[in-house]
Amino acid sequence: MFHQTLLAAAIALASAALPAAEQETNPQIDYQGFLELTSELGEVRAQHRLPLAEFLARARADGAILLDTRSAAAFEAGHLEGAVNLPFSDFTDDKLAQVIGQDADRPIFIYCNNNFSDNVAPVTSKRAPLALNIPTFINLHGYGYTNVWELADVVAISQVPWVTGSPRG
Repeated sequence: MFHQTLLAAAIALASAALPAAEQETNPQIDYQGFLELTSELGEVRAQHRLPLAEFLARARADGAILLDTRSAAAFEAGHLEGAVNLPFSDFTDDKLAQVIGQDADRPIFIYCNNNFSDNVAPVTSKRAPLALNIPTFINLHGYGYTNVWELADVVAISQVPWVTGSPRG
């Protein structure tokens, strides 16, 4: 009986360690690092959310960039006036440097579908925990861009300077 209990405990322990070992088989994926970065940024993000009027005013300041990370098709269908587009799925060091520039302190202003109450294309709402603002904020910080500001409000498209068909970033 003792040996069976010991064997069961050893199997349970080995099984519990298996997912962690599997994560480490690809050195280009660091889930634990992502979790740590996400945890570190919770309070920072809370302090970097702006109401609409302040967001729009600060996004127009010299040197600021208004970054739309939705798909190219969604951006083409409509976006905030003055925004440049770099789809979230295209984030790399090189692409970010091309669009944002080398100045890691440059103010970056972000928004996503979930900032709009219309819930129609091109700003169809996503599930709240998966809103694009969240991974965009985290990833920009992870790439070294830490002066990131997020639109906090939910507004109708009619409340903002909205354009269609502008060039990408």
